[in-house]
Amino acid sequence: MFSMRRVRRFFGVFLLLCAIPATAMAEPIINKTYSYFRIGGRTAEDLDKELENLGPLTRGTGHRHPGATEIKYGGDVTYVESGGRCSVGGARVTLRTHIILPRWGNRGRATAELGFIWDTLSKDIKRHEERHAEIARNHARQLERELLGLPANRTCDALEKQVAETTRRVLEAHDREQLRFDQIEAANFDARMMRLLQYRMKRSGN
Repeated sequence: MFSMRRVRRFFGVFLLLCAIPATAMAEPIINKTYSYFRIGGRTAEDLDKELENLGPLTRGTGHRHPGATEIKYGGDVTYVESGGRCSVGGARVTLRTHIILPRWGNRGRATAELGFIWDTLSKDIKRHEERHAEIARNHARQLERELLGLPANRTCDALEKQVAETTRRVLEAHDREQLRFDQIEAANFDARMMRLLQYRMKRSGN
């Protein structure tokens, strides 16, 4: 004889979460969406000010940024009791990422030089935010693997504590990697933009 009880565990970053039925599958449910904020300006200085004033405000820094990635984790865990032991019967992690990017309204009327700079900058902003989403996906997969791999315990209460500790540890590692990525990117921004501009100029023959 065995009994099964369902205990929903929610874990998240930044925003409220949603839950779905738990099943013993090894791939999280991952969803990615995009939205855009419009900026104006006719000079490089204008663009810089528009991004600074209109970019998304992030809770972590309290500042506005040229782009942002909202990350929401959620999920369920099912516990199964059998033979005096409790094991994880199924675990499903969900991840929703929402990438917010700038859209320049004057791009069609810009000079060739300013348009060239904007195209280079906007592609780098998108690359940066896509990397944030990728980091989140990697940790979602890691979390689901670790939850499914937890060994059986004496009681479901004890196993539930292991689930909570595993979730906390993996999501804290996620936060550290996201922060480290931002720090490296910020430190290398000027050099990276110069390399990108030079590379694009060579490809265009200018």
